[in-house]
Amino acid sequence: MRIYMGTGGYANDEWLAPSEIDTDHLSQGWLYPAGTKKPDFLSVYAQHFNAVELNSSFYGIPGLKAFEGMARRSAGRTRFAVKLHQVFTHARKPETADFDRMLQSPEPLREAGLMGPYLAQFPYSFHRTAENRKYLLDLAERFAGRELAVELRHASWDKPEVREGMGEFGLIWVSPDYPPVGGMPEPRVYATSEVGYLRLHGRNKSTWWEGGSAAERHDYLYNRAEIDEWADKIAEVAGELEELYIFFENTTKGHALKNIPMLREALESRGLGLDRYPND
Repeated sequence: MRIYMGTGGYANDEWLAPSEIDTDHLSQGWLYPAGTKKPDFLSVYAQHFNAVELNSSFYGIPGLKAFEGMARRSAGRTRFAVKLHQVFTHARKPETADFDRMLQSPEPLREAGLMGPYLAQFPYSFHRTAENRKYLLDLAERFAGRELAVELRHASWDKPEVREGMGEFGLIWVSPDYPPVGGMPEPRVYATSEVGYLRLHGRNKSTWWEGGSAAERHDYLYNRAEIDEWADKIAEVAGELEELYIFFENTTKGHALKNIPMLREALESRGLGLDRYPND
């Protein structure tokens, strides 16, 4: 099983060190040395992590040139999971032009061998109804031939028959880690295809529903025992997957930067090493 691990997004100003940093900067919650310009963030990021989940595409689908720049700045080191624009998952009224742009714009990543799955991140309000099941089926058909990971946050979807159906249509079940607030899928790794996808959101119960921003909801640092728990769950499915994408969404205050080395070490101790570069 090849493992690709990174964070939800990379353009985080909080990760910019206020002064010169030493070699152990990740444990301090810094990634970018003092003075690093935003256009250079990805180049630095790619020196540390072999995957990234692209957040910007949720708000506006980048064009070909933007994706060309990403491929160039990552220097073949990092795979990109591209989040679908919100018109697909929240408004749920995509037009033909939206599909065309979403499918065609990342072509430079495909040509460079850096394209990971698309990610459809549905909101909690997207329950398992007949209408929503039909919409998901239509989406699967439009993205046929492309890897599409689907995060379904409402517990009504968390059923074996749903995952079985997703497998039949080539969809990747997103295995999530949420705070224990109820009403959402259980924290387990499931394989519905040869590719797995894990999103670690943190376990901040107090801010998940009441938080005023995503930063507040994701303000959580996993401890060693929680990381070991996930390493064990990942090891259990290692024989079922060819690839596994793991993304830490707890990017607030650099928590994800501290947790990734912890999980990497825990996986290596279980005989599961990360692919250093996607194209190796």
